[in-house]
Amino acid sequence: MADTENAPRAERVEPVWDQDRNTRDEGSRPGTSGGLFGISTGDWTMFGAIAAVAFAIGIVNALSGAQDAAWRGDSYDVGRRLFWEMSSIAVVLLTVPLLVLAVRRMHRSSGLVVRLGIAALALLGFSTLHITGMVWIRKFVLWLAGGAYDFHLSFATISYEFRKDVVAALLIGGTIWLFESRRELKRAALAAKAADPRQPPVPDLIWLRDGTSRVRLAPRDIIWVASAGNYIEYSLTDGSQHLIRGTLAMAESELSRFAIVRVHRTKLANLDRVSGVDLKPSGDFELTFDNGQTLQGSRRYRPAVASLGGRTAPM
Repeated sequence: MADTENAPRAERVEPVWDQDRNTRDEGSRPGTSGGLFGISTGDWTMFGAIAAVAFAIGIVNALSGAQDAAWRGDSYDVGRRLFWEMSSIAVVLLTVPLLVLAVRRMHRSSGLVVRLGIAALALLGFSTLHITGMVWIRKFVLWLAGGAYDFHLSFATISYEFRKDVVAALLIGGTIWLFESRRELKRAALAAKAADPRQPPVPDLIWLRDGTSRVRLAPRDIIWVASAGNYIEYSLTDGSQHLIRGTLAMAESELSRFAIVRVHRTKLANLDRVSGVDLKPSGDFELTFDNGQTLQGSRRYRPAVASLGGRTAPM
């Protein structure tokens, strides 16, 4: 209680380092992992989502069909209906790489006629493989079980299956298109960054928190950090200051990766914001920052400014 009452009337916050980052936000490297049909590691997430939705729909369809049959007085026989659904879904999933290739080819094509042609060929191929594969799986499994399967091949049957294939291909192709569009945006951003090496990388962000209030700032905006009793004072480029409870040693360990290093027993300085160094005969030094502020450093920490190179005054 005594610390709180005697503390300076300033914003008392606690630093919380931004830990919301994970691997999905980072752009994956362009190209593929050499998997089946050029499917990359990131594509398996998309494939898994499509498979999960497909199997869920198949199970619901089988249960609903069996229940409808029971209400009509027919056999419930949910096992047979599940087999029909799963055999169809298995072939659909095996043909997903065909749709992936078609969507990627459409992305690389500029003409509308060319894109429509690719889509039409992919749809015909998808439906042909689906119907053929589904029929032969059912025939083979029922043959092993001592039964037989009759597809009732006719124009009406093919039309019926083709209509369903059109809907499935559009839904799956649309999902793949969204994933590919997102990937293209990431690749374009990486290419732009590589083309301009002078462009600074996006900085990590840190949070200053006081209860439910938070202030987020970029480390490059910090000029210096100084110890103030039980508090740490952050001085920013815009002239604002934040007084937080903590130790300078803790701040030093958290900020060192941003070139904010100790230059005095009670001070840290952002070396990236230093515009000049005045070395004293005593061994001490004075830092001048790009916003005009200055900060005294002690000779014990003089090696810390050695990395400033040409900006350091001659000894």
